[in-house]
Amino acid sequence: MMSFFRKRPQAPVDPYGDRPSSMSLFWQRQKAILRRLSILGLVCFLMAGAGWLAWSSQGGHRLADSLRTRLSALDPLKIQHIVITGRRLTDESDIMEALGTGLNHSLFSFSVEAARQRIDELPFIEHSTVERHLPDTINITVEEKNPIAIWQMEGHFVLINQKGDTVSRQELTAKNSSVFRKLPLVVGAGANLEANTIITLLDQFPDINSHTLALIRIGQRRWNILMQNGTTLMLPEGAESAALSRLHDYQNDYQLLDRPLKTIDMRLSDRMVIHPATPQGADQEAPPATPPSEN
Repeated sequence: MMSFFRKRPQAPVDPYGDRPSSMSLFWQRQKAILRRLSILGLVCFLMAGAGWLAWSSQGGHRLADSLRTRLSALDPLKIQHIVITGRRLTDESDIMEALGTGLNHSLFSFSVEAARQRIDELPFIEHSTVERHLPDTINITVEEKNPIAIWQMEGHFVLINQKGDTVSRQELTAKNSSVFRKLPLVVGAGANLEANTIITLLDQFPDINSHTLALIRIGQRRWNILMQNGTTLMLPEGAESAALSRLHDYQNDYQLLDRPLKTIDMRLSDRMVIHPATPQGADQEAPPATPPSEN
């Protein structure tokens, strides 16, 4: 039987059916060109920036500073918080001055590395870190040295630790005057090696310690204590604790350290010899005196 149905002829297969359109190929070529132009533009920008920095360092400082100031004024990120941690002996004002910026200044208008170097130069600072934290905070972390005293030897002032070793290569000068109000001053050859012992002992007598200006090592054997009013206390060798205990009693009873005295000699265990200060205009030194209750 003949079939009355015929198969529908199939459409011919296009061998180029998966090929991108001409428009697609055009935009792909444009993207490649744009990518190359972007890289070239970035290179030109970096070269221009390097050239500007070189020019500004050689002679365009004023214009560079002016431009930096204008850019900082446009910077929306202002410093609202400055957090300092690890500080004990160093004044906060000294750290802030070394930082070189402050609240409401631009967060990016100063050099973090330069600020860190300035803070590291402070007398008590061993190491510091300075970090920006978006959007408005600067974190400063300091690690301080651990000095117990200032040692004066032949006109030089250095910080020493409990062992008597120097803890800083930096010599203290008048610009570090605040340091001298915070740590005891020990003077003389060998004073650094015995400083911790006498300082620890003085801490047990705060009424004497509060009057103390300097601890002077005599002959690397014993101590003199220079008081703030100019009185010199002469301590015996090896019996400092007993002498300070006696002086503590006299201070409570007679306020001895508040009187105008030249010396208080306690080198003898059975007596205390006191030399009053010489009045202005007097030609001779007043004779030694002893407290009435001294045996």
